[in-house]
Amino acid sequence: MLATNLPVSTKMQDESDLELNSGNWSWWPSWRPTSMSLLKSAEAKILACIQNEVWSRFVTLPNQNRIWTLTVTNRAARRPSDQASQTPLVMVHGFGGGVGLWIRNLDSLSRSRPVYAFDLLGFGRSSRPSFPSDASLAEEQFVSSIEQWRQTVGLERMILLGHSLGGFLATSYSIQYPERVSHLILVDPWGFPERPKPQPEGSSSQGSEVKRPGPPRWVKAVASVVSLFNPLAIIRAAGPWGPGLVNRFRPDFKSKFEDLFDDNTMTEYLYHCNAQTPSGEVGFRAMTESLGWAKRPMVQRVNLLPPSLPVSMLYGARSWVDSSSGKHVAQIRGQSPTRVVLIDDASHHVYADQPEEFNRVVENICNTVD
Repeated sequence: MLATNLPVSTKMQDESDLELNSGNWSWWPSWRPTSMSLLKSAEAKILACIQNEVWSRFVTLPNQNRIWTLTVTNRAARRPSDQASQTPLVMVHGFGGGVGLWIRNLDSLSRSRPVYAFDLLGFGRSSRPSFPSDASLAEEQFVSSIEQWRQTVGLERMILLGHSLGGFLATSYSIQYPERVSHLILVDPWGFPERPKPQPEGSSSQGSEVKRPGPPRWVKAVASVVSLFNPLAIIRAAGPWGPGLVNRFRPDFKSKFEDLFDDNTMTEYLYHCNAQTPSGEVGFRAMTESLGWAKRPMVQRVNLLPPSLPVSMLYGARSWVDSSSGKHVAQIRGQSPTRVVLIDDASHHVYADQPEEFNRVVENICNTVD
């Protein structure tokens, strides 16, 4: 069982330098320039930017899967006990992401409360087990791992924030374990709307107040592959050209963090997160149908959230994810506390596009809890 008290002196503690290989990929490095060690190094360069106290470690679940976890606390807090009494914020990344993507948010959001961020099962540095091909079973495996993680870490209640796929899973978790969630924050969540029915040619769509940009190139590329292969197969198949492929399809990630890194640090991190043995993406594929629509749309289930649970939905005003899903959720929940916020000049990765406004909005939400 892991101790739940937080360290007070060490800037970064990594409790396990010995990483377990998951899957048989030992022969790949000659073709595919990646490894868990390279991922660890890329992540360390990113996390070195954090000014507050960081405790990094693997949390071992009862089934022996391991979840790579960060706990960030305010090193300037006068009394650590004051911060420890605050409800912690738990941050869940999206598809193909990892804890390093929160680099613009961790310091700011940990000023008044502990912040936990972890790599989802099957992503980043966490264990990469097999996933079932059934959508509901794959979703349950993700959600069960989050609950086992919570139990092992020893959190009673949390403010749960999820981005994209993480928002979908955070909602599913909150439906199953509502007593553990004080406030649900969904950031450009994936998987909420139902797949639209084909419209006859020449007919116009109705009721769209704001014309949104279509999915970016990388989304279309993933969508074209997802029905035939695992979504990130193209990155692995590209071998030594994989890092360049990530740079080509995701140049936005370099620009989003250019004031922190003047090189390819972030795209290299993304590459190493996603060039490993496929696992979480297999679960994601099981949960999707063609073009990335959810097989089990969350809008069909949000009525199962407790009426008393506050839900905040944050969308990038320039995102390809349509914020009308948030308005639909608010309508379904009726008088239940549901808030939809649009962040100006932000795309899908709201937290990186407009970090100051994102951090301000999230911190204000957290302050409504305690």
